[in-house]
Amino acid sequence: MEDLHVPPGPGVPRGLRVPAGELVEQFSHASGPGGQGVNTTDSRVQLSLDLGTTTALSDAQRALVLDRLSARLSGTVLTISAAEHRSQRRNRTAARDRLAGILREALVPALVRRPTRPTHGSRRRRLEGKRRRSETKQNRRRPGPE
Repeated sequence: MEDLHVPPGPGVPRGLRVPAGELVEQFSHASGPGGQGVNTTDSRVQLSLDLGTTTALSDAQRALVLDRLSARLSGTVLTISAAEHRSQRRNRTAARDRLAGILREALVPALVRRPTRPTHGSRRRRLEGKRRRSETKQNRRRPGPE
């Protein structure tokens, strides 16, 4: 097994390299298509990474990932299952790709929305609409004594 490479992107400008020794792969029978070989081949792959002890993440990245992925974690271990292909090799590749994608997504910094002020034109249009509505409602009133 080789190291897992997370490609560069927002939040990880140089990418990540997770050492192969920190990844744990387990294989089991996969349900679904496979014909006669379905009961004899261990094609489902479970790939696990302990985010609390991995050397691939800095302390700041570790805190961010643990916070964002807390719903998917068992303790500090992230486990990915792949069983969509018939072959173990393709499921291993799919699980590794999925793990890399999840780590990359979790490391993307949150976008901060800067509040903007309404434009002069939008304020003018809003007040003009209020004036027109007010005029419409005044014209519906019963005429006064004058």
